[in-house]
Amino acid sequence: MIEDLYSIERSAYGKSVIHRLDARIKLLLALAAIVAIVALPYSTKVYTLGAAFLALFLLLWAASRLSPLVYLRRLALLMPFGIFLVGFQAFVKNPYYDTFHTVATLPFGLEIYAESLEFASILFVKFIVSISFIILLSSTTRMQDMIEAAGRLGLPREFTLTLGMMVRYIFVFAEMFGRIRTAMSTRCFDPLDRSLPYRYRLHQVGYTVGTMFIRSYEQGERTYTSMLCRGYGGKAGLYIRKKPLNTRERAFAAATLGFIVLSTVLIYLHP
Repeated sequence: MIEDLYSIERSAYGKSVIHRLDARIKLLLALAAIVAIVALPYSTKVYTLGAAFLALFLLLWAASRLSPLVYLRRLALLMPFGIFLVGFQAFVKNPYYDTFHTVATLPFGLEIYAESLEFASILFVKFIVSISFIILLSSTTRMQDMIEAAGRLGLPREFTLTLGMMVRYIFVFAEMFGRIRTAMSTRCFDPLDRSLPYRYRLHQVGYTVGTMFIRSYEQGERTYTSMLCRGYGGKAGLYIRKKPLNTRERAFAAATLGFIVLSTVLIYLHP
């Protein structure tokens, strides 16, 4: 997981048209796509809208010059959560249908319904589209740029300050955890090694978690003291400089957001 954290941030430092795009546009683009696909009622229209949004995503991903393996690898990390949620729907009579037709009967009285399978597929399309645009945003935008973009869009300073500190120190804790894991490896300890007694492994893992909590607490105390020395108070906030959009960025934002809104409205109104 620590390697994934560094990998995501490294890919955000790439050089492409999408990487150089203002973070506000990418943030609004991802939010617009997610809100549009989620707000569309549960019907087969979701397939058409999902195909349109995925086509837009593939075009943007190709423009970012990132490898398709990067997207597939990060999608695979999140896929188990989506598969569990979608697969569970096949056995549930959801309120979006009036009648249900049994497709298969399983042991323990479980039944799979055709309508539930259709609902699960619609939910899966919504999940894939939402996750894809989140991956695009995180893979082409630095964490600090996202926070500044949110601040420019009106996010309260309390949130931007908290998120800014989190982004700043999450890598500190990741490095700290990396040193602890390296120390465990040099001592030939593997928590998944079944040749070691279970209680011993559990004790060592618990000791490691406790060490992380203590070091995090100490780091928080040092950070707070240094903040007070630098004038931190109730009115403190993260400094975000003004950054106007140029003509190309405005045109790109108008084209992409217009495509999302127009396609959603047309598909929704289509009988």
